[in-house]
Amino acid sequence: MSLQRARSVEEYIEWVKQAVFEIDDLRACLEYDSEELAQFPVFLDPLDAGIKALYTAMQEGRYCFGRDDLPFIELAAQYADAIPFHTLLNQINATHQLGLDIAGSGDSA
Repeated sequence: MSLQRARSVEEYIEWVKQAVFEIDDLRACLEYDSEELAQFPVFLDPLDAGIKALYTAMQEGRYCFGRDDLPFIELAAQYADAIPFHTLLNQINATHQLGLDIAGSGDSA
């Protein structure tokens, strides 16, 4: 089964904004639930930085679609069980690599 890809630039940007929200929410939940936790999971800071760098690049007009994985996707795959929104990250990565699904068919644009 192939992942759903964004059907418009606006939808793609909304997905990335949602990922920014989700990483902030995950951090807040971990802070609240883990008062005795000495440190956050090893993936949290690099994932946070990667998602926010992607969003910043979009805001500044520096973002370009590409064929390679986004820098944070390997980390997201490695810790998928601990990242409740890992499917969203995979959809963002699929759109990055294959382009928008303009026809809504799942085929590359």
